[in-house]
This record gives sequence, structure tokens and C-alpha cells, in this order.
Amino acid sequence: CQFISIILISRFYRSKDRIFYCFIYSVKMVIIILMGVSGSGKSTIGRHLAARFGFQFYDADDFHSARNISNMSTGLPLTDSDRWPWLTTLAELILLKDDNLILACSALKKIYREKLCVNANVCFVYLKTSFSVAESRLRSREGHYFKSEMLRSQFEILEEPVDDRSVTINVDESTIID
Repeated sequence: CQFISIILISRFYRSKDRIFYCFIYSVKMVIIILMGVSGSGKSTIGRHLAARFGFQFYDADDFHSARNISNMSTGLPLTDSDRWPWLTTLAELILLKDDNLILACSALKKIYREKLCVNANVCFVYLKTSFSVAESRLRSREGHYFKSEMLRSQFEILEEPVDDRSVTINVDESTIID
């Protein structure tokens, strides 16, 4: 995809300072979807990048239906049929925007990512992390309906992206994202 060629993503990990940098340079409107399992840092990194580069930021969690939130709050993982209306709403959001934006969205399956590819400006940044790192972050997170007990179900359905619209960044325990 030519879109990858117009986005430069560099990452630097300085373990001594435990700082994570992600610099983005774009030459046209871009829609970056930070994807990965819960606890990978999508929302935190997305907010930082949006502030740094003047992009709009949206968290896909804010677009879940009351039913989806209720299910997840009780530890019930979502099904494909639960997710489809939510993904449709997100695809519509992307279509309505005419400015650079960053969307934090799990987008765990290829079919979900295909649903979100509503134009040529969409690119995915997969924040790849281990189960133990994500679980540790979820256990320390307060005030969110997603329970750490559901994390395994996300890893089970995760289809790591391997296409030309995706870039993978390994996020491990030495990466500070708060």
C-alpha cells in the first residue's frame, strides 16, 4: 500500500530512561488505527501521539453499545455479532472525518480491519505485547469495564496483521506508556 510509504514511524526504546517515543510524519490526511489486545497501550499512546501531532483522537471503547459494555463488565467476551454494529459505527466515523485522526481500536481480526479500511488513508499500527505484560497493565488499570479475566479470549482470536497497511511495534514491559 502506498500509504505506508508516506508515513514514517520510528521508535526508540531507551531502557535507562524507560521512555517510549513514536514519531509520525505524514504528507496527506492519515487515519492511524492503533490496534492490539487490551492493555497494549492503544489509548495512552494514541492520546500522546494525537497531542504531539495535532491529530484528532478517538477511543473505540467510547463507541460500544450499552449492551456490549454490560457484557464486558460482567466478564463476558464479545462475539463477532456483538462487534459488527460497533465496527460499522467506527467505519462511519472514519468516513465522516476530513482531518488526520488516530483511533485506538482492538481490531483483532482481519475481517474487522477490512471493515475499517473505508478509504486509502487508513493504516494500522499493531502494538504487539505479551500476555503477561498486558495482564499486568490491566490489573493495575482502574475504572474500565474490560476485566483482565477476558484478556485470554482476545489473544485467542487475535489475527496478527501481515498486510501492507500494517506496521508492528513490539511493546514490552520496558516500554513506559503512561
